[in-house]
Amino acid sequence: MTSALKTLHAIRPCLLGSKAFAANYVALQAQCRNKSWWGNVEMGPPDAILGVTEAYKKDTNPNKINLGVGAYRDGEGKPYVLPVVRKAEEIIRSENLDKEYAGIVGVPDFCVNSAKLAFGDGSEVLSSGRNVTVQSISGTGALRIGGAFFSKFFGSKVMHLPTPSWGNHTPIFKHSLMDVKSYRYYDSATCGLDFNGVMEDIKNIPDGSVVLLHACAHNPTGVDPNQEQWKELCEVFKSKDLFPFFDMAYQGFASGDINKDAWAVRHFLDQGLNVALCQSYAKNMGMYGERAGAFSIVCADKEEADRVMSQVKILIRPMYSNPPVNGARIASRVLGTPELYQQWLVELKGMADRIISMRTQLREGLAREGSSKNWQHITDQIGMFCFTGLKPDQVERITKEFSVYLTKDGRISMAGVSDKNVGYLAAAMHQVTK
Repeated sequence: MTSALKTLHAIRPCLLGSKAFAANYVALQAQCRNKSWWGNVEMGPPDAILGVTEAYKKDTNPNKINLGVGAYRDGEGKPYVLPVVRKAEEIIRSENLDKEYAGIVGVPDFCVNSAKLAFGDGSEVLSSGRNVTVQSISGTGALRIGGAFFSKFFGSKVMHLPTPSWGNHTPIFKHSLMDVKSYRYYDSATCGLDFNGVMEDIKNIPDGSVVLLHACAHNPTGVDPNQEQWKELCEVFKSKDLFPFFDMAYQGFASGDINKDAWAVRHFLDQGLNVALCQSYAKNMGMYGERAGAFSIVCADKEEADRVMSQVKILIRPMYSNPPVNGARIASRVLGTPELYQQWLVELKGMADRIISMRTQLREGLAREGSSKNWQHITDQIGMFCFTGLKPDQVERITKEFSVYLTKDGRISMAGVSDKNVGYLAAAMHQVTK
């Protein structure tokens, strides 16, 4: 409070009837309120995906297409809630459960079922109790827990990421007080995997480092190693004593097969490597807003796992105390009920198959348009996203002339492509690339 305002406060009882006092008092109060504490705060850059969506909403073209948002849409372009999720919700609602805290590690059954889904029901990791698995606030929260743990307890404070990687990876690990370095991954010339670059760079990473790997459906490129390449990569990890930190946000959503999509994680474990793993139920159960995920670390033995769990809980407690229960209850009910689980596998494959079909139709549509370019990468890539190979000027043109909205790097969300708009999209892509 300013000295003048203090004086006015002191004599205020004597001057309550004075109009001059009232005016001065109000003016000085406003002056005090308007003092800026945050003049040093700069305006942050707009979110790239949000900007695409906002521009799309303002467009009046009836043929406009939004290919920016990474959320599944049905054949009509509408948000899709899996029927099995609705069924699980109804069962849970009928049980009239309480709203008590779940505890620091989350819903216990959810953690058990998530570990089974990732590692396989008969996994030695589970039978020996070597896994530390906690519920997280979706995949993002799992990464943040992992970042905090590795920042505090791992020898190297550097996370090695593929180039490119999910845009949130770098800020998550930097906020966890880790440095971030990169290794080659995507080959823009072929719109495929630069496997030689991957191998060369990882061989040059210091021994004993931690390296992030996308388990399946690499975001944002949709480019994955094949199984033979994963095997070669695993051998390098073993020879250099590297720690694999897997981000698996798309198990089952990529190929339609939960076991195929978890193959890399399980292979590394079978080869004697312990791993960290982040899971999300946003894509494979369509529960984007429920924020259900899990973080796991596989340890040398149960005694080590118990010690690690104790420290993970200590990290979570001041971070968010405990996670929300609703999404975890739904996911756990689906995973833990045989009838619902089988229904989920069918519906999950249906989502994956629609994405795969749209890739095929888009590539065929480009051929029908007369494109002479090689678009094989559209069907070679997998998962929600496709790196089209469109250059920034071509992205600008397809948006301006055809109202097709995507990110500047040429990435499109295949979930936004449907039977109704795939022909229009193919024609637009041909026009800007011919």
